[in-house]
Amino acid sequence: MIRQVARQRYLIDFTLASMMRRKVKNVVLFGVYFLIVFVLASVMLFGSAIRREAALLLANAPEVTVQKLVMGRHDMISGEHLEALSAIRGVRRAEGRLWGYLFDRGNGANYTMMVPPASDTTHAVGPGEAIVGSGIDRVKTIGRNEYLFLIAPSGRFFKFTVKERLPEGSGLVAADLVLISEADYRALFDLPDGVYTDLALSIRNEKEVATILGKAAKAVPNSRFVTRSSIARTYESIFTWREGVLLALLGAAILSFAILAFDKASGLSAEERREIGILKAVGWETSDVLTSKFWEGALISLGAFLIGLIAAYAHVFFFQAGLLEPVLKGWAVLYPDFRLTPHIDPLQVTTLAFFTIVPYTAATIIPIWRAAITDPDTVMR
Repeated sequence: MIRQVARQRYLIDFTLASMMRRKVKNVVLFGVYFLIVFVLASVMLFGSAIRREAALLLANAPEVTVQKLVMGRHDMISGEHLEALSAIRGVRRAEGRLWGYLFDRGNGANYTMMVPPASDTTHAVGPGEAIVGSGIDRVKTIGRNEYLFLIAPSGRFFKFTVKERLPEGSGLVAADLVLISEADYRALFDLPDGVYTDLALSIRNEKEVATILGKAAKAVPNSRFVTRSSIARTYESIFTWREGVLLALLGAAILSFAILAFDKASGLSAEERREIGILKAVGWETSDVLTSKFWEGALISLGAFLIGLIAAYAHVFFFQAGLLEPVLKGWAVLYPDFRLTPHIDPLQVTTLAFFTIVPYTAATIIPIWRAAITDPDTVMR
């Protein structure tokens, strides 16, 4: 065992010395594979982390959302249905929600206007007060106890005192959010009492959601029922689609890099063939030559993979994936500013390693094997 370890160490030493004699070629190959791994790993890590963040945020969403449909479109729903929905066995709580969008002509941004639920005492607001998201705070340049001026769809001006600003960490869902009281919301949008944007149901046992939906459909006809699981699947599909679009756009460049790498790896120069012939002539076995070249390919591909993965990790989780934000986040005027929680999927990393390390290493072995089994005199000639 010790002899085999020493043998591999000597082969690695010889491989490193051989690589230093062809520094330019190896540096080009290393750079090519570093860029490929960096781009692929950045997209992979960012997509995985943002999907995980969305899943964690949706964990607190209501199990079922009831929306009234008129001619197939979302409409305001009457609060009279709350009593019937609350009476369904398995429903812990039913409450009306008020939320909508307001366009700010001053900066071209859409604000998400919302009334915090009665159970949320942390973000309670009084008449004339507002809690704003970090994105609005940036475009409006407002601070605590300053004023937020809004123009209602009817043309009326409203002035709100900014009670507090939501933390930067909530930017994924609250960058464009404005929380106001119910009375202010109804005045802003000219809404009568007793109507809501939708109704939220809290279910005691998630396994009973299908049964409760059947009963709720009878209690509230002409309505759409959106479950938390369906919202999670929608977010998963959106981020997966965005990730796929980005990879498709980068596909041509990645393919060009891959072709260059394989061309450089699979072609043997006259100097390399001569070196193999000399090694065979002085007594090296074919297995020794193959092992030496295997280490050469493995050192380049494995080194590029590890450094590319580390660089991608730093790019995504320390520098907020500046190269990928516009495509994968998707906001326009009110851009969210938040830090993703570091998260790595071992299966994705293993898959990426397999498709970057194994092909290159195999591409170096095949031409070396052909040269190694040839007569040394013929190779050197």
